[in-house]
Amino acid sequence: MSIFDKYRQSFGEFGYDEAPPAQREAAPPSGEAEDAARRMREFMAHRTMEDRMSGGPGAAPRTDDAAEAEAARARRRKLADLRQQAHAQLLETFNLSALVQANEAEIKTEIGNIVRALVPQQAIALSRSDRDQIIDDLYYEVMGLGPLEILIKDDSISDILINGPEQVFVEQNGILEVTDVSFQNEAHLRRILQKIVAMTGRRLDESTPYVDARLPDGSRLNAIIAPIALDGTLVSIRKFKKDKLSLDQLVLFDACSEKMAAYLRAAVTARMNIIISGGTGSGKTTLLNALSAYIGRRERVLTIEDTAELQLQQAHVGRMESRPANVEGKGAVTQRDCLRNALRMRPDRIIVGETRGDEVIDMLQAMNTGHDGSMTTIHANSARDATSRLENMVAMAGIEIPLGALRRQIASAVNLIVQVSRLQDGTRRIVSLTEVVGCEGDVLTMQELFYFEHTGVSPDGRVEGHFVASGIRSHYADRFKRWNIRLPADVFGG
Repeated sequence: MSIFDKYRQSFGEFGYDEAPPAQREAAPPSGEAEDAARRMREFMAHRTMEDRMSGGPGAAPRTDDAAEAEAARARRRKLADLRQQAHAQLLETFNLSALVQANEAEIKTEIGNIVRALVPQQAIALSRSDRDQIIDDLYYEVMGLGPLEILIKDDSISDILINGPEQVFVEQNGILEVTDVSFQNEAHLRRILQKIVAMTGRRLDESTPYVDARLPDGSRLNAIIAPIALDGTLVSIRKFKKDKLSLDQLVLFDACSEKMAAYLRAAVTARMNIIISGGTGSGKTTLLNALSAYIGRRERVLTIEDTAELQLQQAHVGRMESRPANVEGKGAVTQRDCLRNALRMRPDRIIVGETRGDEVIDMLQAMNTGHDGSMTTIHANSARDATSRLENMVAMAGIEIPLGALRRQIASAVNLIVQVSRLQDGTRRIVSLTEVVGCEGDVLTMQELFYFEHTGVSPDGRVEGHFVASGIRSHYADRFKRWNIRLPADVFGG
């Protein structure tokens, strides 16, 4: 006996008889059942259009594309109505406690019973695959994230982009393409979003029409609703691979060269302060996770993020996440608050997921005051732009520091800027490794050790090029020696 049968016996007020399913099916048909059967016979007698669409027996040649398209739309509407009615009946029939106690097989069996009862009312013919798909959809609707569930479980998808309930795009292998996944309406999409947001303790409503949140698997979600989103709710989900990429794999995927990987290993091991710069979706967080593998096992690492997404490959990691204000506008905890508190927690390294505000001054001071090996990411198009962004963020924080003094502090705090980019064919590469070597007057001095040289585009649209070592010796060669790191003689070219 399933949990649902026990539930029916305990709660007779839901209107279920206590007869086993076989007895209920064998019972004489009621007036409603006979009427439903009659409608089904009439429907089956007039399925000419359905047969034409499916190409089954008796299918006529396709002569009217417009009529076929209209029939297809009508069928989709009926299937949507069937899902909606089955979902409503399932929620009305069983409360949350019954669903929580049941296993997946029991829930799907019950959904199947409800679907079979509703099919005659919709006058639609369902194949076995259609029925199984509806059962899966309803299961994900009740126990998961509805239409998003199948996309989230697909490991080949890296991004899910939603422009209203009827337009869902995904990124696979660096290419954006539209899917046939859709939501019933705006309310359906909002209901799924509220389920996600509730799990993180955040809110999404007209007073706060945007939110950053994370899914249980660590994927990052950003959503904007009306009145900010004009044509329907906008959602962006950045998925992260369950298997963390290593530097060796990045070399295998042609994201960097062997020499660049060797230098990056040395830089992390020698506790150089590193900024990873790049645009949205360029792979900054992925690279940061890969570099974390070379942090010493005896080091204490603290991470600070707006939305927790780092997956560091260490055992001794303390994770902190900022918090927005509550409904009353109180209780906000910013990244700067977390960073100040982290300085009192004896960290060997501090990693800020993304520097974007007034926490920048505390990050620079931490890099300058005994927390060597700290890392962060920043949005910028080049190494030079990254340092300009640091200056701009300090200025926007309202901190008055002479430009020369600020640049000298940046030169002292930052050792290496790694520039990553998402190219026009969707591939992600490390396009530049630039060391910050000092400050001459009011000008930051930098030297580029490696870069990606673009040579053209292949006939199939793939970016062609190769990685080049500039021939300039690292400014931190003596530092590598102190850490007993021996790089190959030809690593910098020349």
